[in-house]
Amino acid sequence: MNLKKYILFAFVLGLFVACTNDDANIDFKLDQETIRMSAVGGSERVKLNVSERWIASTDNPWITVSPANGVGTTMCEFHIDSALSAEARRGVVRIQNLETKEERELIVEQEGFPYGITVSDAEVVVDNFDRPENRYFDVTVKSNIDFDVVIPDDAEWLSNDDYKLTLDRGQRPRQVKLRFKWKINTNPEERLAKVQFQPKSSVELSQQDVLNVTQQGADPIIPDTRAGDSIALLNIARSLNTLASWESSEPMEMWSSVTLWDESMDDCTPEKVGRVKRAEFTMFNIKESLPFEVRYLTAAEELYFFGNTNTFLLNIELGDEITELTQLRRLTIGSYGLVSLPESFANMKNLEYLNLCANNFQTVPEVLTRENFPKLRSLILNANQRSVVYDLSNTTKTNVGGFIDNQPFPEHLLKWNELDTLVLSVNYLSGELPSMEDHEKWTAEEVNACDTLPSILIGMPKVLPTTKQLSINLNRLSGKLPDWLLYHPALDWWTPYSLVFPQEGRDAKGVQAGFDNEPVNLNYYYEHYVNKKQAKMANESENEYEDE
Repeated sequence: MNLKKYILFAFVLGLFVACTNDDANIDFKLDQETIRMSAVGGSERVKLNVSERWIASTDNPWITVSPANGVGTTMCEFHIDSALSAEARRGVVRIQNLETKEERELIVEQEGFPYGITVSDAEVVVDNFDRPENRYFDVTVKSNIDFDVVIPDDAEWLSNDDYKLTLDRGQRPRQVKLRFKWKINTNPEERLAKVQFQPKSSVELSQQDVLNVTQQGADPIIPDTRAGDSIALLNIARSLNTLASWESSEPMEMWSSVTLWDESMDDCTPEKVGRVKRAEFTMFNIKESLPFEVRYLTAAEELYFFGNTNTFLLNIELGDEITELTQLRRLTIGSYGLVSLPESFANMKNLEYLNLCANNFQTVPEVLTRENFPKLRSLILNANQRSVVYDLSNTTKTNVGGFIDNQPFPEHLLKWNELDTLVLSVNYLSGELPSMEDHEKWTAEEVNACDTLPSILIGMPKVLPTTKQLSINLNRLSGKLPDWLLYHPALDWWTPYSLVFPQEGRDAKGVQAGFDNEPVNLNYYYEHYVNKKQAKMANESENEYEDE
């Protein structure tokens, strides 16, 4: 047994000596002396031929060797980090034979990142129309330098959200997602925007992509035609996202809430026959102005829009499209979310009836004047409160609507002598009603020429002389009722104890709303309007007789 162990030991010892002799004959060298690496970095394996113990070192932290030391021949892996600059860089790895103190060098040459701005999808096509929440697209931009997005001046239909390019790895390119938003194309021609990405620093770019955005044209509508009217109505309903629209396969005569011109109607001309005279849109959901197709309804005398979703949350500025319909006589845009009217609204000088109730106006739009609308007879501006705030002095809300910023009372509305209806109920108008002492006065000739007018009117301000309905109730008005109102020829027609005198809440100064001199009844009034009192008594007697 001992003999066998001795033989085995001798064999192993001989094998070790043989191997040692072989290693002793190996030249100390690397299979390659240079590594060339791209800017993104990576790793490369290089064989180290050596017999003795060795160690690798480098002064460049962006180069690592694995393993970094060992004994004998080894396959070493060199890891090179991503570059951090635009310039190329060079590093050296030194490998020392710890027995002989000899050294070998491995040179690492790495390219830098050239400056560049690239776009993931440089060609984008968008439709001419979509729901507001869908009017956007995203592109990914890759860059190693901060940049500005430059949209051509003539491409006002295109915009981009704010963005931030985080260059947290030197000049290594980083990606950022940009969101672009687009507006509806109202023209049948497609349009193109070439979006540039301009570096914020003066550098030479190796690549600079351009984003080409093409928007398709709108469906062509032939103006001043019956067919054009029908397409316009359908597109308006689509844009408004109405709960109920019309069936395009049916003739317009069968469409509900649409009235067409026919030869039997007054003012109907051959060109108008079969075209839209009146159209009504209710129960819709939109966050922007009226659809542009409304401008094609050039034969319409009346348009009615009422009932937007979440009106009190909206801040919609009315666009110019509706103002091209200079032939309109009656217009309602109620419960829509409007906060302003354009100056071009004054173009609609044929308006006789205007209803802007239940919107969100902070002030009465400046364009609403007697001079701009000489034919207007009815102006409806009630219920412009976003929400009910009883005490305006005890709230943090500021954007509450209701003409709250009209301080003092909008006197120019009271000088609109031609109005027969002025409705300002349920708003936040506050302070005193103006005395109107600087307004024109009732003359003795005017009063004496009419046997229903009392002499007390002589010399009194002639305010809204033709108005048959004045409603100012449920505002925050206070102070003294002026004489022009207390003795107005139409006061009893105004139903004053319901639509004039009642106020509520407190104004922004904490003043309790309500008039100091509100009359208990109208006896004082009928003492002057004797003929009215007699007519009233006669009418009451007839009613009693009929009841019997």
